[in-house]
Parts: sequence; structure tokens; C-alpha cells
Amino acid sequence: MKSMSETQYLRDHRSPIPKNEAVSRVMSANKEKDTAPELTLRKALWAMGIRGYRKNWKFVPGRPDMAFPSKKLAVFVHGCYWHRCPACKLPIPKNNSDFWRVKFRANKLRDKRKIKELQKIGWRTMVIWECEIKRDLKKETRLIKKALS
Repeated sequence: MKSMSETQYLRDHRSPIPKNEAVSRVMSANKEKDTAPELTLRKALWAMGIRGYRKNWKFVPGRPDMAFPSKKLAVFVHGCYWHRCPACKLPIPKNNSDFWRVKFRANKLRDKRKIKELQKIGWRTMVIWECEIKRDLKKETRLIKKALS
């Protein structure tokens, strides 16, 4: 098995070449599914006895992080950095800032489109931010429980 320094990162040309290899490694390690905030929230819901959700359910628009099909409830767990949390107001990266502005704007537009598509077919949606999970996990799980009842 290769060490991190020996790993050759394959470029998919969706982003500019980073100026710092350490930054490249960190960005490459970001996950699309089963992120730490998602796992934390799901574990807390499970502990409360809340079951019946489907992870990244492909049978509705937008593949919500958690879908409760019987209740027509979609829950999105948004990372503050990638989805641009309005409370955290994280700075745009200094390198390749034009690229990142466009990327983040596209992410936000995609998020809005997913929610509209779900609402159009009669689903309720919730967005839970990474910082909210860190700040008050019990509150967020209670909100989901209330939405399900």
C-alpha cells in the first residue's frame, strides 16, 4: 500500500490545480456520503428509536441524505463549508477564488433546485447544518422527530 506522499492524485479537471499539495490531499479526502455530521445525526436518531429512513434514496429527486418515504420527509445534512452556511459565513479560499465563488454558487443553486423538486411532488424538506449538529444535536433530533409525528 502506498503512503500518502506516494499517492498520485488523479485530476478530473473539475477544479483548478491547487498551489499546495496538502490542500489537495485535504480536499480529496472530503466525502460525498456518510460524512461525520450525517453519521452523528443518524446515530442520535437511532438512539431515539427513530427508524424507517433511507440513506441517499434514489427514488426521489435530489437523493436526500435521509428520506422517510412513509412520511414524505427529506432531510439534507449540509456541511457548512461546501453549502455555504449563512450562520458561519466562512471565507472564500484565497487561491483560485473566482473558481470557488462559481462552485459555491452552483452548489447553492443545486440545493435550492433539489428542495423545489421534492416540494413539487408533495414532500416536506429539512436542511440541518453541520454547525447546528455540533451546537445542539438534541434540538436537531427533536425537530426531525416532531416533523415525523
